Amino acid sequence: MLSLGCAKNLVNSEQMIHKLKENGFSVTDDPASADAAVVNTCGFIDSAKSESIEAILQLAELKKTGKLRALIVAGCLSQRYGAEFRKELPEVDAVLGTGAYSDICEAVEKALSGTRFESAPPPEDAPLEGERTLLTPSYSAYLRIAEGCDNRCSYCVIPYIRGRYRSRRIEDITEEARRLASRGVRELLVIAQDITRYGTDIYGRKALPELLSELCKIDGVEWIRLHYLYPDECTRELFELCAREPKILHYFDIPIQHISDRVLKRMNRRGGSDAVKRTVSEIRELMPDAVIRTSLIVGFPGETEKDFEELCDFMRKYKLQRAGVFAYSREEGSPAASFTGQIPDEIKEKRREILYGLQERIMDEWSRSLVGKTLKVLCTGGADGEYRGRSYMDSPDVDGEVTFTGRNVSEGDIVSVRITGFDACDLTGYTEER
Repeated sequence: MLSLGCAKNLVNSEQMIHKLKENGFSVTDDPASADAAVVNTCGFIDSAKSESIEAILQLAELKKTGKLRALIVAGCLSQRYGAEFRKELPEVDAVLGTGAYSDICEAVEKALSGTRFESAPPPEDAPLEGERTLLTPSYSAYLRIAEGCDNRCSYCVIPYIRGRYRSRRIEDITEEARRLASRGVRELLVIAQDITRYGTDIYGRKALPELLSELCKIDGVEWIRLHYLYPDECTRELFELCAREPKILHYFDIPIQHISDRVLKRMNRRGGSDAVKRTVSEIRELMPDAVIRTSLIVGFPGETEKDFEELCDFMRKYKLQRAGVFAYSREEGSPAASFTGQIPDEIKEKRREILYGLQERIMDEWSRSLVGKTLKVLCTGGADGEYRGRSYMDSPDVDGEVTFTGRNVSEGDIVSVRITGFDACDLTGYTEER
């Protein structure tokens, strides 16, 4: 099983692996020794599509020359281009859309028997519940609280790929969290396309604070990390809860994309710059140590130099500590793909480099301020006195890490580390605990 793309996709991969194991299949990390390979693809932007296609082609070559007998493609790319897979990639034996993850066993069995298989029901048909075999380390797990998206940002095709927004019930989520905690999970990463909208479809209200309060009661869970919050849906009630509950990390992943109201309107982003600034200010008022991660898009159709400079000015003033900076990707099927004012690639890339350089300076400034302070760090590996881990500021795979010296530290331990140095968002330090 090769899982590409976001954490939501990883959860689907974990569910598929569990179904396969339940039905007598064994899973290997080595594609050369496998009878069948499953690629759970990402189809969000061009770079992700290219990564998925390259992985499929590599396995297709292995199928020609090695033991591999069946190649199954699932996920966002297959949902988006299922018909083209049949035409362009005859090596693919089975195709599953995002509503068909529960068909994985039938897909593998038929592919191994030489029968081509395709299943592409509506994305909303994908079950929200299901046991998982974790692909994350034993101490950390993603907790998906909703599926799909109703935001309809003009640059994005996720609503067409994943379907409408669908919340899980609080009791189902908390029961899953208890099972995870009983298996040793200490960190829950709460995820959805938009967690701030949680509950509005099934309860008629924003129920994220209620859900988080229940998760905080679970023994064994020590860290709760939040991905992704939308500024127009954030409430003071939510941030007051985060401020008083010690298990909820002061880490907020809020994709703002831009700050120019003119650009935000063309992006179909609700709330505008006022919502962004209010949200950031409220977080910092209640939690001065809070780290805010965001994603930014430069070169959106019609973005002027004035719009771009407004975004740079915002980052200089508000100094969001973590930011992914992306050049706009023109995605077929999205409204923005047909917008006038498409910007040349060289201008997009120049703006990306400028903003990324600005962000590097912001990260350096923040990291420098941490030298001499003590942070709680979740150990993610190491031995013989040399370890690495993540602080509350660091989500896996997207942020930095802390390397530290110490004694008798085990993977999954949460220890106090005194910070002595930094390199961008990576920190160094030591602990004499234990």
